[in-house]
Amino acid sequence: MSRSTNRPGRDDSPDRLYTLTGGRSRSDSDAFDLVTLVVAECDPVAGMQSEHAAILRMSRYPTAVVEIAAELGLPVSIVRILLADLLGTGKISARHPRSAYRLPDLDILEQVLVGLRNL
Repeated sequence: MSRSTNRPGRDDSPDRLYTLTGGRSRSDSDAFDLVTLVVAECDPVAGMQSEHAAILRMSRYPTAVVEIAAELGLPVSIVRILLADLLGTGKISARHPRSAYRLPDLDILEQVLVGLRNL
């Protein structure tokens, strides 16, 4: 019995996953980790694989790989393969989120400490 997903009627049987990826078990690209943000560069077109079209619709705004996998109800490894297909054809771009938190320079920390001691 297959596990339930967000999409009724979908399954993640090995046959289906094999079909989705054309038999590939690994992505040719190292561009995607769980937090890589994916942004669509175009709209879906007629005849496009349904999962590719869904990814393009989801990623109209920056969307993390892990969010795409969860929404599609697919393993991250499969989603990475699908994303590599789209990246290779220029339909998406991938960017890593910038770290909002950086440690301050040690000199500044020392100056703050000296200032606090002088209070």
